[in-house]
Amino acid sequence: MHIGPYALANRLFVAPMAGVTDRPFRRLCKALGAGYAVSEMVTSRRDLWNTLKTSRRANHDGEVAPIAVQIAGTDAAMMAEAAAYNVANGAQIIDINMGCPAKKVCNKWAGSALMQDEPLALAIVEAVVAACAPHGVPVTLKMRTGWSQDNKNAVTLARLFEQAGVQMLTVHGRTREQGYKGHAEYDTIAAVKAAVRVPVVANGDLTTPEKVRDVLAYTGADAAMIGRAAQGRPWIFREVAHFLATGTHLAPPLVAEVQRLLLEHLEDHYSLYGDFSGVRTARKHIGWYVKDLPGGEAFRARMNLLEEPQLQLAAVDAFFSELAATMDRMPEAADPSTQETSPHLESTE
Repeated sequence: MHIGPYALANRLFVAPMAGVTDRPFRRLCKALGAGYAVSEMVTSRRDLWNTLKTSRRANHDGEVAPIAVQIAGTDAAMMAEAAAYNVANGAQIIDINMGCPAKKVCNKWAGSALMQDEPLALAIVEAVVAACAPHGVPVTLKMRTGWSQDNKNAVTLARLFEQAGVQMLTVHGRTREQGYKGHAEYDTIAAVKAAVRVPVVANGDLTTPEKVRDVLAYTGADAAMIGRAAQGRPWIFREVAHFLATGTHLAPPLVAEVQRLLLEHLEDHYSLYGDFSGVRTARKHIGWYVKDLPGGEAFRARMNLLEEPQLQLAAVDAFFSELAATMDRMPEAADPSTQETSPHLESTE
């Protein structure tokens, strides 16, 4: 699969999750089988480009190419300027955010709120494509199925965006109104795929290898984007890749391997955020890793009281060393689909 001139390692992508998909997490997911990763969204506001938060989000040091930066905003000229700025700072692909459902984003008419204003959404795409074209930088876009159940316009917008020069479209199978509640539906993703020629990426509730296989087959999508299922389980990408290639399940990782991966992840995390912020922002990642492990909740409560990197590292190291003495491999992933009305695909049509 290609995005512009860039050949991707496979068709399993990491979703751009704010506060999660930073450089350390992207690097880890790529090392564990993800073929592509997009950064957390970077604001189009020039006055915020030099802030510590934005600089961290735009940090791609040591990351495997292609470098994809997601930008968010509501003004076409500002979005074009943001695209040019990020290209000048190393971005090889620019992704436009029209998928974020967060209130603090949508209240400013950014993210998925843009789907309510089709002329503005198209103007932004045209401006960003025009800014990137002279540099040979492809533009991609992530969106939802629509604003609400009664206003699903992903197919209409997909056609417009393709005509404007977007080279790949990712569709999350929920409306902005849903947020992350309820179940993702895939009929709209299939309709988008049928309506355009550019690659289409399916996103939403892709939690198991079987679910990825079924959604790719059902929608005809070219790739799958995994988000929340990779939190605390970044090796899901190699598990899915193995399953798609062989039809068999890869054994869960050894506890000792996860111990090493997490310790390396934390070291990389501290190097980006520094000691004070690093310890605090790492807590959520550690919590995701240990959530389903014996003694995980009690450990998380103790770990959240630690305020120095070396103490946090030592606590994690000790926890997994003790765990390795009682079990060789990590437990099988819990299948969230067993709690749904359908174990495979659910249509809202």
